[in-house]
Amino acid sequence: MSEKPTYSISELSKEFDVTTRSIRFYEDEGLLHPARKGQTRIFSSQDRVRLKLTLRGKRMGFSIAEIRELFALWDATTTGTEKQLLKAMEVVEHRRAQLEQQKHDIAMMEIELDNHHARCKQALEELRQRQQTKATSDPD
Repeated sequence: MSEKPTYSISELSKEFDVTTRSIRFYEDEGLLHPARKGQTRIFSSQDRVRLKLTLRGKRMGFSIAEIRELFALWDATTTGTEKQLLKAMEVVEHRRAQLEQQKHDIAMMEIELDNHHARCKQALEELRQRQQTKATSDPD
């Protein structure tokens, strides 16, 4: 009978290019549940998958609470359920709506910056013209 693979915190840290502190944070938040051997954390294959999914969720902009909620739904059964899938879709749709709002906000900010830049450029040109006019009209 073969043993299930286990991982140390440093192995997971290297594999996923995250700090051990981040992994401990995810453990503190209830996303990972390593076994203990004295002070040493022993992560299971399930912990490895959960870390991978956590990092993917963070890249997609999910909050820790949203990731925790999705894990709780998945932990409740051994297979996916309609409730789990609907919740996952809800979280994705919410994040997509947030991104759309951010894109709109960025577009509006770009317009405002362009307008401000144009006004500054026009004011600078007018200032230079006044200075040039003053220099040519003031004989020494």
